[in-house]
Amino acid sequence: MHPKEANRQKTGTGHLAALRLPESEILVGVNFTNHRRLNELLGDPQYYPVLLYPAEDAWTAGKEGFKETVGNKKLLVIIVDSTWFCSKKILKQSQNLHSLPKFSFSGNYRSIFTFKKEPAEYCVSTIESCYYLIRELQDAGMVEKSVDPEPLMDVFKKMIVHQLEQENERIDSGLPGSHDKDWKYTKKKEIPVFELKTEK
Repeated sequence: MHPKEANRQKTGTGHLAALRLPESEILVGVNFTNHRRLNELLGDPQYYPVLLYPAEDAWTAGKEGFKETVGNKKLLVIIVDSTWFCSKKILKQSQNLHSLPKFSFSGNYRSIFTFKKEPAEYCVSTIESCYYLIRELQDAGMVEKSVDPEPLMDVFKKMIVHQLEQENERIDSGLPGSHDKDWKYTKKKEIPVFELKTEK
C-alpha cells in the first residue's frame, strides 16, 4: 500500500479488504526492494508468490497448468493498493516484484465504484479484485466452496452508498469539500440500491 493511501484513506478499499481477509497483511511503502517483511514472505518456501498485474502472459486461476504449478504451496497474491499513477512507481522501484509471476482475472469485470471514476474500464478496486480472485480460484478448485467472499462486496457497497450520501449532503449544504477538486462537483449523484448477499 502506498503511504498516501495508508495515511489518508482509512476507509479505502485496501483497508476494508484486509479487515475481511483474516490472513492478509498490509505493507506500506514505495520501494519494497529491501522491505524485510515482504522479502520474508517471498522467501518462505510454503508460499507460491504471484503479483496481481494485467499482463498478457499472466496466469489466471483456470489457466491450464496453474493449479499444478502452485502444487501443495499456498498461493500468496501480492496486490498493489494505490492510484494507478502511484502503483506504477511502486512496481518500477520494487525490484523484488519484477521477477514474480503475473496473475490476473479471466473474466471481464467492471467496477461498481460509482463514487470514483477509474482510469480505464478494466480497472477495479482492491476489494473487488480480492472478491473476483476468490471466486475464480473457487471455480478452479483452489479455494474451498465453503469460503464466502460476499462480505467483501457487501462492505464495499455500503461504503459506496455512504460516500454518495455524504457527498450529496455536502452539495445540499453548500459547504466546500475536503479535496482540492470538490469545487467541480455540484450536481448530486443518484444513490444505487444494492442487494446485500450476506444480510437478511
